[in-house]
Amino acid sequence: MLPLLGLHHVALICADYAASKRFYTEILGLEILDETYRAARNSHKLDLAVNGQYVLELFSFPQPPPRPSYPEAAGLRHLAFSVADVAAAIRHMEAHGVTCEPVRVDELTGRRFTFFADPDGLPLEFYEV
Repeated sequence: MLPLLGLHHVALICADYAASKRFYTEILGLEILDETYRAARNSHKLDLAVNGQYVLELFSFPQPPPRPSYPEAAGLRHLAFSVADVAAAIRHMEAHGVTCEPVRVDELTGRRFTFFADPDGLPLEFYEV
């Protein structure tokens, strides 16, 4: 068996770097660890953390193709962020113009959660822990 140590990060490609950088840092509150512009690729790379832990790589590329499917298609379904209070998280997002779906309850854990989208329509989730 391969001795995996954990999940290192998730990588996302965005269509509008400035809008996505603002969304993930100013609205969601992820911390910037490093930001690089790669002139040869006309691409930005933004390394982001939650509570000091590196979790997300945000890339921009000129004219990336649109996301081909919704969460129920094969492949990545969504990214989930832990929150202490889903209702408070929803109020925060809505104050920033981000619409959240109605709160649901996980039938297996009894925990509350909601879905919303990033600027590129990537499905994201807040999961109450």
